[in-house]
Amino acid sequence: MSDLAANHRPRILFLFSDTGGGHRSAAEAIIEAIHLEFGELVQPEMVDFFKEYAPLPFNQMPKWYPYMVKVPKVWEFGFHLSDSPQRVSIINNTAWPYVRSAAKNFAKRVSHDLIVSVHPVVNTPILRAMGRSNTRPYITVVTDLVSTHAMWYNRRVDLCIVPTQAAFQRAIGYGMPPERLQVVGLPVAQRFCQPPGDQQLLRERLKWPQDCTVILLVGGGEGMGPIEQNALTLASGLAESGLSAALVVITGRNLTLKERLEARVWPIPTFIYGFVREMPEFMRAADILVTKAGPGTMSEAFNAGLPIILDSRLPGQEDGNVIYAISEGAGVWAPSADLVLAVARNWVMYPEHRLMAATASRRLARPEAARQIARIIAAQVGVYVEGKAPVESPLPG
Repeated sequence: MSDLAANHRPRILFLFSDTGGGHRSAAEAIIEAIHLEFGELVQPEMVDFFKEYAPLPFNQMPKWYPYMVKVPKVWEFGFHLSDSPQRVSIINNTAWPYVRSAAKNFAKRVSHDLIVSVHPVVNTPILRAMGRSNTRPYITVVTDLVSTHAMWYNRRVDLCIVPTQAAFQRAIGYGMPPERLQVVGLPVAQRFCQPPGDQQLLRERLKWPQDCTVILLVGGGEGMGPIEQNALTLASGLAESGLSAALVVITGRNLTLKERLEARVWPIPTFIYGFVREMPEFMRAADILVTKAGPGTMSEAFNAGLPIILDSRLPGQEDGNVIYAISEGAGVWAPSADLVLAVARNWVMYPEHRLMAATASRRLARPEAARQIARIIAAQVGVYVEGKAPVESPLPG
């Protein structure tokens, strides 16, 4: 290891917030990759800035977020209204008197060698509190795929890592210097980055049928969205068509929905699960995924080579995800149960269509993203594994 790492275990601070599951999971995926690549040579830590530092009412944002996204039209209006560098500047300047004390308290207490932010809101106040004389590198990892908000981009960051070329172009349009941008991909947990494996063996272990098309329906950890209506429409429609298909429905923590679905008599093989840890195996064993257009789930599906039926999206923030999947041929937009059925029926009847979408999905996969980001971070603090050539740091200076 380098001289620096020999005498000092660099401390890396990850700033996140539980406003949606994607920020935490991205930070955890990078930390997992750091441990896999560098063992104990680096000390990563996570801080939820809103919960641990922000004043009222901002410290309530993690609690409010699930209710805010349940009013999609209001969310969409707020997203577009605030999405420009000029408006972001106004918002940050207006909020500064309220968050200044918390941000400065954070800057005073933090003693890490490098800060990595996976949340758009914290970047400007933290950088402002740290001051122009700050010498600690600051990296942003953008966790939205395409429709990235202007708040993600602060020209003072040392490096901004984006998941797609579309996000790179959006950052340029918002005034980010291209030399401070790098397209890497969206970091997801290592268990979603494994080779496909033997689908027959996976289905045998899961006790799923071998001789039919398996459609996986997910609604996130909370079992939200049109999952129930989609499942009912798919089951009846596929049965009436006489097509050989099975459903796997993940209700997450929504136990009421799980019990309701389990009480039904299904016309085709249907498997109901609550919150599961085996989602990577489920994805590799399935043929089709029906999901909301969330960036994390989509990236996991790309790694599994799953064709995607997108049944909903968070307006504004996830609009680009839908366009991205459609334009690349990896998915179809189907915002009603009847449309979901129509796409699924087509893919069951004509497997060659489904396989074309699966190939496109696999082409979008970036299974090395988390490890690549881990290597970028380690290079900046002078850490590499003995016997391997050091990764050249992409950061300026």
